[in-house]
Amino acid sequence: MAHKLETRITQLVEDFLIDYSEGKDIDHVETFDHPDKEKVINLIESLRKLIFPGYFRNKSYRVYTVRNNTTMLLEDVIYHLMKQVAICLRYAPEYEQADEATLDSKAEEITFAFLETIPKIRAYLETDVQAFYDGDPAAYNKDEIIYSYPGLYAILVNRIAHELFLLGVPLIPRIMTEHAHSLTGIDIHPGATIGKYFFIDHGTGIVIGETTEIGDNVKIYQGVTLGALSTRGGQSLRSRKRHPTIRDNVTIYSGASILGGETVIGRDVVIGGNAFITKSIADGARVSIKNQELHYKYGAGHAAPEEVEQDEAWFYII
Repeated sequence: MAHKLETRITQLVEDFLIDYSEGKDIDHVETFDHPDKEKVINLIESLRKLIFPGYFRNKSYRVYTVRNNTTMLLEDVIYHLMKQVAICLRYAPEYEQADEATLDSKAEEITFAFLETIPKIRAYLETDVQAFYDGDPAAYNKDEIIYSYPGLYAILVNRIAHELFLLGVPLIPRIMTEHAHSLTGIDIHPGATIGKYFFIDHGTGIVIGETTEIGDNVKIYQGVTLGALSTRGGQSLRSRKRHPTIRDNVTIYSGASILGGETVIGRDVVIGGNAFITKSIADGARVSIKNQELHYKYGAGHAAPEEVEQDEAWFYII
């Protein structure tokens, strides 16, 4: 029995090796190392500790001062981030043939430039936490938001990844935001530009595309898509403005889709649930779907359809 099993395993190994040698893209082995996804994810957690020092602590070390704790965390982040950035720079055309010294020097430059943005990230997240607290009557305190709200976690990761994206770091920003996506169901591309006081309520199913621009004090609910009108052009659409612009003080309710790079949602606009928008909307408008038709059936009988006229209060039903 054992001999038969060993023979079958040996044959499977041979079959796999033959399959690996057929030149598929998924078999391709670069001449440089690939990034370590686990280390990138660990970097998120280390950065979260630096951003929220009073909430998430480094349990690996026994330290008694904020200075010592910050120093050890920072040194750890610098070491691992520099290494991962140096690896990923090879994905940028201008660094494909660069030598190790050049990569290490550029990785160091990027790492310190990124770390200098941490105060800015913290300042924005301070406003985000306040927006969550002000906007959600179910939030009893800010600690609850920081520890448990998936929307805030998705925003935290996006703000980290966005700064790396702006510094031209390949791959790492997307690994970070897709990790947050897998945990929260909230898909925010690291290229999206997001202002202060950003509030995601509930969050599941939200999609925010790469070239989206979001102003200050914007609130969106679950199932909202800020997407492209079409992606049929594939790679030919890269670097074009494909996703909408959302101005300040906009509220977008659940299930709404706002599509297109030329679509601009003006200041103080309210978008009702399930709206489908592909054209710009002027400041101060309220957009809703009118006259939905509901059908009621009781047992064998069938009542006539009833139109539902939606008033202003409908905007706030979640």
